[in-house]
Amino acid sequence: MKSRQPNKSSKVSYAGYLTLAWIFLGLGILGAFLPLLPTTVFIILAAWAFAKSSPEREAWLLNHPKFGPPLRDWRKYRAIPIRAKCLAYGLISCSALISMWWMNAHPWLLGITLVCLTLVVIYIHRIPTLVASQKQEEK
Repeated sequence: MKSRQPNKSSKVSYAGYLTLAWIFLGLGILGAFLPLLPTTVFIILAAWAFAKSSPEREAWLLNHPKFGPPLRDWRKYRAIPIRAKCLAYGLISCSALISMWWMNAHPWLLGITLVCLTLVVIYIHRIPTLVASQKQEEK
């Protein structure tokens, strides 16, 4: 009998998901310091990609002291805490003000930036808000 070898497509998808996971994690960490990059979205995407490629790395991310609690909340409630929403709105507003100051010579570029920031605000606003009482009821 032949021993079954993993096919090439499963190796490629494993490597692809793992690569994506590390890229998303890196972008998420950068987003903690750069106002235009969203941290939470990239960390959620990293957890998804790790789940497809490396359960050990997914468990590490879910149990991480900083990134784990928001990830677990997202998976359980599909909602964002009010504090995170307010922080996002504030940083997006700061980004818009900085963009207006910095790009005043390029109105078309400023327009594109403001449209993108507005779309992000609309997206965040449409996601349900996680209220502390929801988490307390579960305990």
